[in-house]
Amino acid sequence: QLQLVESGGGLVQPGGSLRLSCVVSGFSLSPYAIGWFRQAPGKEREGVSCITTGGSSTYYVDSVKGRFTISRDNAKKTVYLQMNRLKPEDTAVYYCAARSSDYCSSSQTYFNSWGQGTQVTVSS
Repeated sequence: QLQLVESGGGLVQPGGSLRLSCVVSGFSLSPYAIGWFRQAPGKEREGVSCITTGGSSTYYVDSVKGRFTISRDNAKKTVYLQMNRLKPEDTAVYYCAARSSDYCSSSQTYFNSWGQGTQVTVSS
C-alpha cells in the first residue's frame, strides 16, 4: 500500500519560507501524480498545487502562484513544496496525496492515498 509522510511544517513569520517534503514508501513514486492540499480551521480542504508523474506539468491555485514551487525527485521518492513570501492566510494543515494517473487535479476526489498532514503556521 502506498504510504505518504509529510514533513517540514512549522511556525514562520510573514514573508518567511518553508519547504515541505512528501516521502512515498511502499511503491515507486513514478506512476503517481502528487498533489498538495491544505485545510485551515473551519474551512474546506483546497488543492494548492500538483505535479504530474514526470514533472512536466504543474498546477497552482491562484493564491499561491509566484510564491510556491512544486518539484519532485522520483529517485528519492520525494515531492517538495517550496513556499516563499508566506502570508498569515497560508496557515493550515498541509497534506500530500497521490493519484494513480499522469493528470493533475485540484479536486481531492481524484486522490486516493493521503499523508497525515503537517502544520504550517504563519504568524508574527
